[in-house]
Amino acid sequence: MKRHLPVIAIMIICLCAIPTSAQQDFSKVEIKATKVAGNVYMLEGSGGNIGVSVGPDGILIVDDQFAPLADKIKAALKTLGEGKLKFVLNTHYHGDHTGGNIAFGPDAPIIAQTNVRKRLSEEQKSKLFNSTTPASPKEALPVITFDNAVSVFFNGEEIKVIHFPHGHTDGDSVIFFTGSNVVHMGDDFFNARFPFVDLESGGDVEGLTKNIGDIISKLPAGVKIIPGHGALSDAEGLKTFHNMLIQTTDIVKKRMAAGKSLDQIKAEGLPEEWKTWGSGFIKTDLWLTFIYNSLSAKH
Repeated sequence: MKRHLPVIAIMIICLCAIPTSAQQDFSKVEIKATKVAGNVYMLEGSGGNIGVSVGPDGILIVDDQFAPLADKIKAALKTLGEGKLKFVLNTHYHGDHTGGNIAFGPDAPIIAQTNVRKRLSEEQKSKLFNSTTPASPKEALPVITFDNAVSVFFNGEEIKVIHFPHGHTDGDSVIFFTGSNVVHMGDDFFNARFPFVDLESGGDVEGLTKNIGDIISKLPAGVKIIPGHGALSDAEGLKTFHNMLIQTTDIVKKRMAAGKSLDQIKAEGLPEEWKTWGSGFIKTDLWLTFIYNSLSAKH
């Protein structure tokens, strides 16, 4: 539905561009480290949550937030272990998860799904803002790519990196730390808040819902889950997120079947139980827009 694309474009520009200090003040950002389980820690700062494996083989990180935070992230990593950074995994291509690639790439190989390198390699044009974001420099690009899955044997466990297509984007990977019993979901999981589904980059609301269901069926007992955004979670938290996806999509489907327009659907809103979910980055109206546009694209 072309008249709604500017809303999507705004979100893509906000998430894909690598902000500079002029656009966002990173000076007051603090990096908080939390022990998750086994070898794995979670770092919170500004942008997507970072997963960290620390052990005798060194350090591996999952995502790296924004370039201006690299020194703070490196300082936080030193408090977890003295080993060298050996690998960087990217869960997808958005700038709040890959902006630090430029700082970490020269130190360790970056690994990501094929579409992540493709999108980072391309110039991003915005008709809405009449601006262009250049392609990422060579140092920030993944040097090891895969289509479906790859394993990194590191710090005494197999770290499985599995591609789940057409969810948040077309290049999403979920990271399974099999020995530590931890899963890093990337932006396939926004804990207790409505997610951003990047429809312009291969994302799909129903695809995301299916992927989450598939992941839930594979989770071992007692697993800890690192979301792309939000607090550390577990299987119950992911199931609640999955239930939200199912219920809110079903609501929009039924309203569309009744011939209601997007404006009418937004005016009716969502049940009270999902009210707090719109208090994050994605407000209720925008989440309803994502669902509507995602479903409309298939008809």
